[in-house]
Amino acid sequence: MPKSFFIDLTKCTACRGCQVACKQWNKLPAEKTVQRGTHQNPADLSVHTYKLVRFSEKVEGGKVKFVFFPEQCRHCLIAPCKEVGDGFVENAITQDEKTGAVVFTAATAEFSDDQKQEVQEACPYNVPRYAKGGGPMAKCTMCFDRLAEGMLPACVKSCPTGTMNFGEREDMLALAKKRLAEVKKGKPKAQLLNPDDINVIYLVEEDPKFYHEYAVAEADLPGSMTRKQFFAKVFRPVRSLA
Repeated sequence: MPKSFFIDLTKCTACRGCQVACKQWNKLPAEKTVQRGTHQNPADLSVHTYKLVRFSEKVEGGKVKFVFFPEQCRHCLIAPCKEVGDGFVENAITQDEKTGAVVFTAATAEFSDDQKQEVQEACPYNVPRYAKGGGPMAKCTMCFDRLAEGMLPACVKSCPTGTMNFGEREDMLALAKKRLAEVKKGKPKAQLLNPDDINVIYLVEEDPKFYHEYAVAEADLPGSMTRKQFFAKVFRPVRSLA
Protein backbone atom coordinates (compact mmCIF):
# COMPACT_ATOMS: atom_id res chain seq x y z
CA MET A 1 0.00 0.00 0.00
CA PRO A 2 1.54 3.36 -1.01
CA LYS A 3 2.09 6.21 1.39
CA SER A 4 0.18 9.47 1.11
CA PHE A 5 0.21 13.03 2.38
CA PHE A 6 -2.93 14.69 3.66
CA ILE A 7 -2.52 18.48 3.55
CA ASP A 8 -5.28 20.32 5.43
CA LEU A 9 -5.13 23.86 4.09
CA THR A 10 -7.69 25.06 6.65
CA LYS A 11 -4.85 24.84 9.19
CA CYS A 12 -2.02 26.38 7.15
CA THR A 13 -0.64 29.70 8.49
CA ALA A 14 2.11 30.04 5.85
CA CYS A 15 4.85 29.75 8.44
CA ARG A 16 6.89 28.11 5.65
CA GLY A 17 8.47 25.65 8.05
CA CYS A 18 7.84 22.93 5.45
CA GLN A 19 9.54 24.97 2.73
CA VAL A 20 12.61 25.61 4.87
CA ALA A 21 12.81 21.99 6.07
CA CYS A 22 12.71 20.77 2.46
CA LYS A 23 15.58 23.10 1.56
CA GLN A 24 17.64 21.99 4.53
CA TRP A 25 17.13 18.25 4.16
CA ASN A 26 17.83 18.22 0.44
CA LYS A 27 20.81 20.60 0.80
CA LEU A 28 19.34 22.94 -1.80
CA PRO A 29 21.03 26.31 -2.38
CA ALA A 30 19.33 29.63 -1.74
CA GLU A 31 17.84 31.56 -4.65
CA LYS A 32 18.27 35.26 -5.29
CA THR A 33 14.88 36.96 -5.10
CA VAL A 34 13.37 40.43 -5.34
CA GLN A 35 10.37 42.14 -3.75
CA ARG A 36 7.39 41.45 -6.02
CA GLY A 37 4.62 42.84 -3.82
CA THR A 38 3.88 39.52 -2.16
CA HIS A 39 5.08 37.53 0.83
CA GLN A 40 5.52 34.50 -1.44
CA ASN A 41 9.19 33.88 -1.94
CA PRO A 42 10.75 32.66 -4.22
CA ALA A 43 8.49 33.25 -7.20
CA ASP A 44 8.18 29.64 -8.33
CA LEU A 45 9.37 26.07 -8.01
CA SER A 46 12.78 25.34 -9.50
CA VAL A 47 15.56 22.76 -9.51
CA HIS A 48 16.58 24.36 -6.19
CA THR A 49 13.10 24.67 -4.66
CA TYR A 50 11.04 21.48 -4.38
CA LYS A 51 8.40 22.90 -2.06
CA LEU A 52 6.89 26.38 -2.20
CA VAL A 53 4.18 27.97 -0.07
CA ARG A 54 2.08 29.98 -2.51
CA PHE A 55 0.19 33.07 -1.30
CA SER A 56 -3.12 34.23 -2.81
CA GLU A 57 -5.46 37.02 -1.74
CA LYS A 58 -8.76 38.57 -2.70
CA VAL A 59 -11.13 41.19 -1.31
CA GLU A 60 -14.55 40.04 -0.07
CA GLY A 61 -16.99 42.48 1.53
CA GLY A 62 -14.26 45.03 1.98
CA LYS A 63 -12.00 42.54 3.76
CA VAL A 64 -8.85 40.90 2.46
CA LYS A 65 -8.82 37.11 2.52
CA PHE A 66 -5.59 35.13 2.25
CA VAL A 67 -5.12 31.46 1.44
CA PHE A 68 -1.91 29.47 1.33
CA PHE A 69 -0.90 26.49 -0.79
CA PRO A 70 2.21 24.44 0.12
CA GLU A 71 2.93 23.13 -3.37
CA GLN A 72 4.89 19.98 -4.13
CA CYS A 73 4.86 16.99 -6.49
CA ARG A 74 1.63 15.02 -6.10
CA HIS A 75 3.29 11.59 -6.61
CA CYS A 76 0.50 10.43 -8.92
CA LEU A 77 -0.67 6.83 -8.60
CA ILE A 78 0.00 6.53 -12.31
CA ALA A 79 2.57 9.21 -13.07
CA PRO A 80 2.29 10.82 -16.54
CA CYS A 81 5.81 12.27 -16.18
CA LYS A 82 7.18 8.73 -15.88
CA GLU A 83 5.01 7.47 -18.72
CA VAL A 84 6.50 10.12 -21.02
CA GLY A 85 10.03 9.90 -19.61
CA ASP A 86 10.20 6.13 -20.15
CA GLY A 87 9.84 6.82 -23.87
CA PHE A 88 13.14 8.73 -23.77
CA VAL A 89 15.29 6.95 -21.15
CA GLU A 90 13.62 4.04 -19.38
CA ASN A 91 13.62 4.34 -15.59
CA ALA A 92 15.20 7.79 -15.58
CA ILE A 93 12.05 8.47 -13.59
CA THR A 94 11.22 5.72 -11.10
CA GLN A 95 8.25 4.92 -8.91
CA ASP A 96 8.86 3.06 -5.68
CA GLU A 97 6.36 0.21 -5.29
CA LYS A 98 6.39 0.32 -1.49
CA THR A 99 5.83 4.06 -0.98
CA GLY A 100 4.52 5.26 -4.34
CA ALA A 101 7.26 7.93 -4.45
CA VAL A 102 7.94 9.21 -7.97
CA VAL A 103 11.65 10.05 -8.16
CA PHE A 104 13.66 11.81 -10.87
CA THR A 105 17.11 10.20 -11.05
CA ALA A 106 20.38 11.62 -12.34
CA ALA A 107 19.59 9.91 -15.65
CA THR A 108 17.04 12.63 -16.43
CA ALA A 109 20.10 14.71 -17.38
CA GLU A 110 20.21 12.55 -20.53
CA PHE A 111 16.93 14.06 -21.73
CA SER A 112 17.26 16.86 -24.26
CA ASP A 113 15.72 20.21 -23.33
CA ASP A 114 12.80 19.45 -25.64
CA GLN A 115 12.28 16.08 -23.92
CA LYS A 116 12.44 17.73 -20.49
CA GLN A 117 9.78 20.16 -21.61
CA GLU A 118 7.58 17.24 -22.73
CA VAL A 119 7.99 15.61 -19.32
CA GLN A 120 7.10 18.88 -17.61
CA GLU A 121 4.06 19.43 -19.82
CA ALA A 122 2.83 15.89 -19.12
CA CYS A 123 2.34 16.86 -15.47
CA PRO A 124 -1.18 18.21 -14.93
CA TYR A 125 0.14 20.12 -11.91
CA ASN A 126 3.08 21.76 -13.72
CA VAL A 127 5.57 20.60 -11.08
CA PRO A 128 8.79 19.16 -12.61
CA ARG A 129 11.54 21.70 -13.23
CA TYR A 130 14.79 21.76 -15.19
CA ALA A 131 17.58 24.17 -16.05
CA LYS A 132 18.07 24.66 -19.77
CA GLY A 133 21.36 23.48 -21.17
CA GLY A 134 22.00 20.48 -18.95
CA GLY A 135 21.59 18.81 -15.61
CA PRO A 136 18.88 16.50 -14.23
CA MET A 137 15.24 17.42 -13.70
CA ALA A 138 14.12 17.94 -10.12
CA LYS A 139 11.11 17.97 -7.81
CA CYS A 140 9.91 16.67 -4.42
CA THR A 141 11.15 13.13 -3.72
CA MET A 142 8.69 12.34 -0.90
CA CYS A 143 11.88 12.22 1.22
CA PHE A 144 12.15 8.57 0.20
CA ASP A 145 15.59 8.44 1.84
CA ARG A 146 14.03 9.45 5.18
CA LEU A 147 11.19 6.96 4.70
CA ALA A 148 13.76 4.17 4.27
CA GLU A 149 14.97 4.95 7.80
CA GLY A 150 11.47 5.03 9.30
CA MET A 151 11.38 8.84 9.43
CA LEU A 152 8.64 11.24 8.32
CA PRO A 153 9.18 13.53 5.32
CA ALA A 154 11.01 16.65 6.45
CA CYS A 155 8.08 18.94 5.63
CA VAL A 156 5.67 16.88 7.73
CA LYS A 157 8.08 16.66 10.64
CA SER A 158 8.48 20.44 10.71
CA CYS A 159 4.78 21.40 10.48
CA PRO A 160 3.57 22.97 13.78
CA THR A 161 -0.15 23.28 12.94
CA GLY A 162 -1.25 19.83 11.77
CA THR A 163 -1.52 20.97 8.15
CA MET A 164 0.92 18.31 6.95
CA ASN A 165 0.06 14.66 7.63
CA PHE A 166 1.65 11.48 6.27
CA GLY A 167 1.07 7.74 6.52
CA GLU A 168 -0.49 4.71 4.89
CA ARG A 169 -2.69 5.76 1.99
CA GLU A 170 -5.93 4.28 3.33
CA ASP A 171 -5.34 5.96 6.70
CA MET A 172 -4.74 9.35 5.07
CA LEU A 173 -7.83 8.97 2.88
CA ALA A 174 -9.91 8.16 5.95
CA LEU A 175 -8.47 11.16 7.83
CA ALA A 176 -9.08 13.42 4.82
CA LYS A 177 -12.71 12.34 4.43
CA LYS A 178 -13.38 12.74 8.15
CA ARG A 179 -11.87 16.21 8.19
CA LEU A 180 -13.76 17.17 5.01
CA ALA A 181 -17.07 16.29 6.65
CA GLU A 182 -16.18 18.51 9.60
CA VAL A 183 -15.11 21.47 7.46
CA LYS A 184 -18.12 21.30 5.12
CA LYS A 185 -20.45 22.07 8.04
CA GLY A 186 -19.22 25.64 7.97
CA LYS A 187 -17.55 25.80 4.55
CA PRO A 188 -19.83 24.19 1.94
CA LYS A 189 -17.30 24.74 -0.86
CA ALA A 190 -14.74 22.52 0.87
CA GLN A 191 -13.42 19.61 -1.18
CA LEU A 192 -10.54 17.17 -1.59
CA LEU A 193 -8.43 17.67 -4.70
CA ASN A 194 -8.10 14.63 -7.00
CA PRO A 195 -7.96 12.14 -4.08
CA ASP A 196 -8.42 9.09 -6.34
CA ASP A 197 -5.41 9.87 -8.54
CA ILE A 198 -2.62 11.19 -6.35
CA ASN A 199 -0.69 10.56 -3.14
CA VAL A 200 -0.76 14.19 -2.00
CA ILE A 201 -4.34 14.94 -0.99
CA TYR A 202 -5.24 18.57 -0.35
CA LEU A 203 -8.31 19.80 1.53
CA VAL A 204 -9.42 23.26 0.40
CA GLU A 205 -12.29 25.39 1.67
CA GLU A 206 -12.50 27.72 -1.36
CA ASP A 207 -12.45 27.33 -5.15
CA PRO A 208 -9.19 25.49 -5.96
CA LYS A 209 -8.28 28.14 -8.54
CA PHE A 210 -8.13 30.71 -5.73
CA TYR A 211 -5.23 28.78 -4.23
CA HIS A 212 -3.23 28.14 -7.41
CA GLU A 213 -3.77 27.78 -11.14
CA TYR A 214 -2.60 24.16 -11.00
CA ALA A 215 -4.08 23.19 -7.64
CA VAL A 216 -6.37 20.63 -9.26
CA ALA A 217 -6.00 18.62 -12.48
CA GLU A 218 -8.63 19.46 -15.05
CA ALA A 219 -7.57 17.52 -18.11
CA ASP A 220 -9.99 17.04 -21.01
CA LEU A 221 -10.44 13.30 -20.70
CA PRO A 222 -12.94 11.05 -22.50
CA GLY A 223 -16.32 10.96 -20.78
CA SER A 224 -16.05 10.91 -16.99
CA MET A 225 -12.76 8.99 -17.03
CA THR A 226 -10.31 9.84 -14.25
CA ARG A 227 -6.63 10.45 -15.00
CA LYS A 228 -5.82 7.08 -13.45
CA GLN A 229 -8.25 5.31 -15.79
CA PHE A 230 -7.04 7.29 -18.79
CA PHE A 231 -3.37 6.40 -18.33
CA ALA A 232 -4.17 2.76 -17.57
CA LYS A 233 -6.68 2.18 -20.38
CA VAL A 234 -5.63 4.62 -23.09
CA PHE A 235 -2.19 6.17 -22.64
CA ARG A 236 -0.20 3.05 -21.78
CA PRO A 237 -1.63 0.85 -24.55
CA VAL A 238 -1.04 3.58 -27.15
CA ARG A 239 2.57 4.13 -26.06
CA SER A 240 3.24 0.38 -26.16
CA LEU A 241 2.44 0.45 -29.88
CA ALA A 242 4.84 3.30 -30.58
